[in-house]
Amino acid sequence: MTDAAALHSATLTLDSHIDIPWPNGADPFTDTERHVDLPKMRAGGLDAGCFVAFVPQGPRTAEDASQAAARALAMLDTIRAMGTTRGGLSARICATADAVLGARRDGVLAIIPAVENGHAIGQDLTLLERFRALGVAYVTVTHNGHNWLADSANPRRDLGDPPTLHGGLSGLGREAVAEMNRLGILVDVSHVSRQAMLQAVSESRVPVVATHSCATALCDHPRNLDDFQLDTLRDTGGLVQITAMPPFLRVRGRSDTVGVGEFVDHVDYVVQRIGIAHCGISSDFDGGGAIVGWRHAGESGNITAELVRRGYAAGEIEALWGGNFLRLMRAAEQHALQRDAGKEVRKEVVLF
Repeated sequence: MTDAAALHSATLTLDSHIDIPWPNGADPFTDTERHVDLPKMRAGGLDAGCFVAFVPQGPRTAEDASQAAARALAMLDTIRAMGTTRGGLSARICATADAVLGARRDGVLAIIPAVENGHAIGQDLTLLERFRALGVAYVTVTHNGHNWLADSANPRRDLGDPPTLHGGLSGLGREAVAEMNRLGILVDVSHVSRQAMLQAVSESRVPVVATHSCATALCDHPRNLDDFQLDTLRDTGGLVQITAMPPFLRVRGRSDTVGVGEFVDHVDYVVQRIGIAHCGISSDFDGGGAIVGWRHAGESGNITAELVRRGYAAGEIEALWGGNFLRLMRAAEQHALQRDAGKEVRKEVVLF
């Protein structure tokens, strides 16, 4: 199948990082000024999206952490409310890889909840279980600014952040990684410091994902991943989802100067460096992402067209657009099930 439009239509397409407006966003079932709404997803052939409950970093105080948790839970309720049928459009909340595939088969848009910034849990790891119960597939460990779990790639001087606070992950951060593994939540290392990213890879029993990052070799930005980090993802089965954030694609990039070609340059680089199995696609729409040719979800087919133009085969495009991300979702789910099964076996041994 060489026709790009036909290939795009036949491919399960998943955008691994989409922000939602807050607190009073426009109705996602209508055509809005947002970069992503359900009509744009349908028009652009975008089958699935990870919609994130984003919590900005604030002071590391109990009061701010409580407010952050309340915001994250309220945003997850808003995301879950998208899982309905209205105005001729249907969407479904999908917490597992199989659910995403099922939504695709049924012609229903897949909504995958996620949380951006571990500040949302403060120092209370029990919130992770509440998040998973609400369908959360991944948690981005930090945002801009250090939190109680880890150092950020972008310390916040206005919050009094030193260059490093924990030397990577804190002790609590290591516990959080283990708890996410237990629950089947993917560990997202976008935004964390280089040291924290490498420690998360080492601590996690499930491959980690950078849901919205690019390659340092093509754009030297603290949010991007250098060659050693990319190699580490390859060696541990992890994944980086190239994102349509202009400053991550080109130094001093702006949405009116950076285009689909430069986006796929980063895809090319990662694929050539570490292999097709370790690369994917994200937009960071409504969180700053937008480039010439992919300004909103309705233009998603332009990414496929550029991949076809560069010679990617149908199977490779399927892997980039969603197959690789679903593989990691399934790995997290299976690890959680195996841990639960192991606990049951140990209980039986104790009883005997």
